[in-house]
Amino acid sequence: MKLYYSPGACSLSPHIALSESGLPFELVKVDIRAKKLENGDDYTQINPKGSVPALGLDDGTVLTEGPAIVQMIADKVGGGKLAPENGTAERYRLQEWLNFISTDLHKSFGPLFSPVLGDDAKQFFKDRIAKYLAYADKQLAGKDYLMGSSFTVADGYLFVILSWAERMKIDTSGFPNLNAFKARVAARPKVQQALQSEGLLQKA
Repeated sequence: MKLYYSPGACSLSPHIALSESGLPFELVKVDIRAKKLENGDDYTQINPKGSVPALGLDDGTVLTEGPAIVQMIADKVGGGKLAPENGTAERYRLQEWLNFISTDLHKSFGPLFSPVLGDDAKQFFKDRIAKYLAYADKQLAGKDYLMGSSFTVADGYLFVILSWAERMKIDTSGFPNLNAFKARVAARPKVQQALQSEGLLQKA
């Protein structure tokens, strides 16, 4: 498998999932602005959407959209290691989390990366993000991870979003459960491995 990624982007979520999975994979860096691979090839020939992540499969097909990719990775591992088994109530709960992170949290960050949006508008989206983070903080009370005591692909995705919150200087000091969660995920060896691979964490 080949994961097409951009350092620190939402593609870090499936990168974490792949690292945790133990499955063999190759990283291919993408310049999102130029829509080019490092060798100069046109990335839109692989993913016409021009966005990351994209996962090149062994049969030559390409899967896009992070929530779909991470569930495929989890299902390739099987055994409920990174996601509850298909058809279970817990799997639907995982999908609920993935949809919340994708449509509410992730999408709310988009305007913050805009160079033309004014500060007042950006503050509106920061306030919205804080409201969603408050919800996640409450749901994490008494839990190690979103689904309870076991790490899942939803946790990797939320971790990426929390790293964006730090970058955008969104105050999370009032969310002790989220901050403990972020530190817990960051300490996982496979997460550190993914961060190092993307140049986001210095090697000790």
